[in-house]
Amino acid sequence: MPRGQDIKEAGAFSAEAGDLALMYRTIDSGSCIPGGTSTALQLASVLQTSLDVDRLIEIFSRHIQHLVPHGSMSFENRALQLSVSKGTPEKYSRSYQLVVTAQTLGILTVTRRTRLTAAEGELLEHLSCCLVYPLRNAIMYRSAVMAALRDPLTGINNRTAMNSALIRETELARRYGAPLSLIALDVDHFKAINDRHGHLAGDHVLKCVAEAISECTRSSDMFFRSGGEEFLIVASNTARDGAMMLGERIRRRIESLECQYGEEPVPVTISLGIACYRPGDNSESLFEKADTALYAAKSAGRNCVKFQD
Repeated sequence: MPRGQDIKEAGAFSAEAGDLALMYRTIDSGSCIPGGTSTALQLASVLQTSLDVDRLIEIFSRHIQHLVPHGSMSFENRALQLSVSKGTPEKYSRSYQLVVTAQTLGILTVTRRTRLTAAEGELLEHLSCCLVYPLRNAIMYRSAVMAALRDPLTGINNRTAMNSALIRETELARRYGAPLSLIALDVDHFKAINDRHGHLAGDHVLKCVAEAISECTRSSDMFFRSGGEEFLIVASNTARDGAMMLGERIRRRIESLECQYGEEPVPVTISLGIACYRPGDNSESLFEKADTALYAAKSAGRNCVKFQD
């Protein structure tokens, strides 16, 4: 097992099917872990209690603290946009690329005020055998949950995710009095696009529109495909003026979008309807107001933004 390196360099830690048994034999000899096999079994057992990556890193960090003292522990998987950090980062770090059965899980990093000794580094490698399989299971579970909440065509959140977010954000607005706005969007004359250019071209347009809108939204905004050519933005902590500015920025961006399918350009515009939370609203009534505003935008000739109070 290649060791990780201090500060800048990162080693690779690969766990295969026989590693846990090897670890237990090594531990049982008394050469690695105080408490022997029982300590390792206890760690492995408690790590099996969660499918949450954040929780697993917390458990692992806490349970090995007396064996390999450290200031912080972090885990990162950039492909999944997954980053977890526990504790306070210190001067020296040791990083490992965790790999199990040829699957790269991510980078595990431990920091502290002094360098890890060779014995501590070896111990950390052995202990990591307890982490990799629960971590792999947690990542697989997280990926499955994310896939269930994503629109397969555009890659943004789907209607199932939208319904949950609407209920949650409306309740937060009611409880804390924070502003909340919805922006409902619809691609203009989308049926005509399909009829003229074909359904594959229509799919391409939807992906282009989703990407362009994503570039206009803020990190705090939640963006969903609500169905067909319809989209919704949930803008928390955003009152009417801010929502109208965002809506107009999106409208202009789509109007100037150079969407081309094959050799032929496909002009695209959108209509937008905006509504803000008012006392007494729930998720359904707020969505209906945004939908009414969207209908008003279509009735006004499309390619415009309308507000419904």
